[in-house]
Amino acid sequence: MIRKSKREYIFEGFNYVFFLVLSILMIYPFWHVVMMSFSSVEETAKGGIFLWPKGFNLETYEAVFKNPQILTGYITTVTVTLVGTFLGTFLTAATAYALSKKYLPFGSVLMVLVLFTMLFNGGMIPGYLLIKNLGLIDNRLSLILPGLINAYNVIIMKTFFLTIPESLEESARIDGANELRVFAQIILPLSKATLATIALFMAVGYWNDYFSSVLYINSGNKWALQAVLRFMLTQTQQALTQAGVSVFSVTNTTAGSIKAASVVVATVPILIVYPFLQKYFVKGVMIGGVKG
Repeated sequence: MIRKSKREYIFEGFNYVFFLVLSILMIYPFWHVVMMSFSSVEETAKGGIFLWPKGFNLETYEAVFKNPQILTGYITTVTVTLVGTFLGTFLTAATAYALSKKYLPFGSVLMVLVLFTMLFNGGMIPGYLLIKNLGLIDNRLSLILPGLINAYNVIIMKTFFLTIPESLEESARIDGANELRVFAQIILPLSKATLATIALFMAVGYWNDYFSSVLYINSGNKWALQAVLRFMLTQTQQALTQAGVSVFSVTNTTAGSIKAASVVVATVPILIVYPFLQKYFVKGVMIGGVKG
């Protein structure tokens, strides 16, 4: 057993203290919001530090869920996240697999074009005009299609595919497998960790996206959950009035507590899903970053 020096113990102790403080600074703001959302109107109005609910009540959440846009926002966001993540992950893997092949015609040129999109893009107005010309304004597809492929994700997948021995693919081709079968039955099963990483990136991106709804969706009942949350945070009274709820008619509810509850409602689902994919996250990124 290797004995540690006094300096090493001091350094480790400093690291523990530093990361403990950093963790508290990162966790407490969200914890504060959660506890405030369960607190009474009097305690919420006083403000201060909320380490636990003060005057526990659930009327705030009742008021939030009376807003029909919360339900429609959930439906839109869950649908967009599931469909977008599935299609985006598959298309990213297919694109990266093709680019990883040395025999792909103009492969280096295509890779440069992919990298070019990381530095430059058409911008908001050309993007809006493209969606408009495609007839996707006020269509939920406008929330899915623009984010299906990301250059950074393609690079991660391509780098991982380069680590897979070519002999595996050659053996499958000798047995009569075509490119699609090699990709589906050999490459994808070996790429679970990296695929999970890409899926996590895309799911969080789709879940947190609100600007696409503001830009492309005109109907409030088609807004994603984050756009509904933004509206409630900036126009709390108006949002509840449209839902037929009066803040002043709910005895234990304030605009501040409703904002806190809205944040919790929009954030908790992705926090529940994240731990199940976390174990693949570091592994996938490390594997995808072995080769340049």
